[in-house]
Amino acid sequence: MPRQLISSGSPFEAQVGYSRAVVQGDWCFVAGTTGTDPETRAMPESVVDQGRNALKVIGRALEEAGFSFADVVRVTYYITDPAYWDVLGEATAPVFGDIRPAASCIVTGLIKPEMKIEIEVTAFKG
Repeated sequence: MPRQLISSGSPFEAQVGYSRAVVQGDWCFVAGTTGTDPETRAMPESVVDQGRNALKVIGRALEEAGFSFADVVRVTYYITDPAYWDVLGEATAPVFGDIRPAASCIVTGLIKPEMKIEIEVTAFKG
């Protein structure tokens, strides 16, 4: 089956050379996605709002690829402050609460100082 590349229209995709998502067979790999508002391109202050925005972009990529959040088997959260873990569920539990994919959370720096979270997922339909 040929590889399918999904774009979210982010200028960084062409600049850096990546796709928002790549579908290969029954798998969909969604790139790390930060919390920029997909409509206004503004970065909210709250890590919860950033998480919600990232999940909106991820959801659109999954949908365009023919997948849904129900197909997600793995999620990785990258946060810049360990304290964010305590509130992150406000954004993620409504999406993943019943799906319960395997998950990891890594505390790290991100590309820009206003970025507080980056989320990547892997989905499988088989």
